[in-house]
Amino acid sequence: MKSGLRRTALGLMAAAVMMTAAGAAMAADTWKIPVATKKLSNGLTVVVSEDKSTPTVGVSVVYHVGMRLEPKNRTGFAHLFEHLMFEGSKNAPEGVFDRVITGGGGRNNGSTRPDFTNYIEVAPRSALEPILWLEADRMRELDFNPSTLKNQQDVVKEEIRVNVKNQPYGGFMWIDIGQQAFQKWENNHDGYGSFEDLENASLDDVKEFHRQFYGPNNAVIAIAGNVTASEGFALAEKYFGSIPARPTPKPGDFTEGLNTKEKRIVQKDALAKAPALAMAWKIPDRGSKDQAPFAVLGEVLAGGDASRLYQGMVKGRQNVLNIESLYGLTDPWTYDGPTLFTLFAIYKPGSNADGVIKSVDEEVARIAKEGVSAAELKRVKTAMLASWNNGNENILDRADTLAKLQTLWGDANVVNQIPGWIEEVTSADVQRVARKYLTAPNRTIIDRVPDASAAAPAAPAKK
Repeated sequence: MKSGLRRTALGLMAAAVMMTAAGAAMAADTWKIPVATKKLSNGLTVVVSEDKSTPTVGVSVVYHVGMRLEPKNRTGFAHLFEHLMFEGSKNAPEGVFDRVITGGGGRNNGSTRPDFTNYIEVAPRSALEPILWLEADRMRELDFNPSTLKNQQDVVKEEIRVNVKNQPYGGFMWIDIGQQAFQKWENNHDGYGSFEDLENASLDDVKEFHRQFYGPNNAVIAIAGNVTASEGFALAEKYFGSIPARPTPKPGDFTEGLNTKEKRIVQKDALAKAPALAMAWKIPDRGSKDQAPFAVLGEVLAGGDASRLYQGMVKGRQNVLNIESLYGLTDPWTYDGPTLFTLFAIYKPGSNADGVIKSVDEEVARIAKEGVSAAELKRVKTAMLASWNNGNENILDRADTLAKLQTLWGDANVVNQIPGWIEEVTSADVQRVARKYLTAPNRTIIDRVPDASAAAPAAPAKK
């Protein structure tokens, strides 16, 4: 089953990786990821990153469509369509895509985010052409029929049951919090999908969505690994070059300013055993001067066990069981519209929401007043650079990152600029963004509390 909205684990790299962090950070100044880019005549952008140290290739196809662009009254449609992309075509019926890639020793997946939908594969170099043929085939056309549509509607609904409706906390830290923090429908609706809207999706809807958003001119393909730029460009032309461009709807205006009044909501949770908080703030726009400083601030606050909030609240005050940070459904670099920085914490029943909020406020206020020390700033930057470089050594992750950056920034070479942006962040920068963004008026809070009335079923009467 493809899990389009699977939330990835947050935090720093494992201990073994962290032991090499300092060396990786030093190498950030000199290691330049190979990036070659070409746009085909039909509008498809191709990015190739050659790496002869591996016998494998990673492929990522990113379409510039996600939850923000799905039709109104069709919440979850982009996610549903991600699943439908694996249902086959006339040339490669259902199941062929998975069998070809896994049979050759590879693996594949897909995911849906607010600003993009991505499809990824990693396999031995010998499987590159079959992968490109399969990706081009489903870009060209899909086998839309009532049976596959009904099947995937049911699959997505079951995914929602398993991951949201029947889970403690139910994703409230990334679904509900956005519904409360944002004003525009494009930003605040549930991209996972409502059962009613999913069931109302028709075959005509599906065909039109593919025609509008899944053309080559709305896509980027990135290939990383054992392939030269000239080989990658030639193969892309061979398999994708004959697919005609299609008119794509002009995106709407999704922009929103910072919030000006704090919002606080209490929700009951029949499955939760302990109360939890989600605290979210709107963050800098992609490409703004505040983006990199805020990314560093996020790590200072909640970037793993060494972070201020973990040390101060989990280890120190011991008023929470955990503290995690989220950047919507992505990360600090791959978003293209209003996004939230969210802190999620399960707090101890003996504590209370006000105390947890106060603990966070005190740490934010300390940063806003004092900044961060040179030693702390160096530690955080080293960890961030180590994570960035180690991630891009992975061929599949590199291909996916390049395709996303090309899609959202219009320049895959941003992959080589981000380390420099991190290095340039000063204590004053961190202070500035803490004061500007992590304010009470810009904050939305959901207090998720166990529902005592639904804690346990009544005992059966004795006979």
